[in-house]
Amino acid sequence: MNKNVLEIIDALTAHQDTDSIRVLEEIGTNSPDNEVREYTSRALVRKNVHDSLKVVIINQGKGINDLSPAVAMSTINEILALKDKSEVVRILDDTINLHSDESVKENARSVKSLLALS
Repeated sequence: MNKNVLEIIDALTAHQDTDSIRVLEEIGTNSPDNEVREYTSRALVRKNVHDSLKVVIINQGKGINDLSPAVAMSTINEILALKDKSEVVRILDDTINLHSDESVKENARSVKSLLALS
């Protein structure tokens, strides 16, 4: 992956505003490049705030629901590595109970099970 792209994603990760999350979601998680989506999803998890975690948990085709197993697994591994998992658990619970797509619900259940084991 291009070094400039990595630096841009890292810079957006450091910002605490919601615009940085929006840009990471719109550009990074929608990229045709698996590496860019993987790095972006991990960056969104590292932010560890409600809006960034929602992007990688509840959206079809992004984060834990990405069609690329490498993107999905790296996102899950980043979630498992978080020190404070309280917001992740809240979003997973909401996704399991409220989301309309069964595959998204199933992925959320799987991640929640992995969290219970860690």
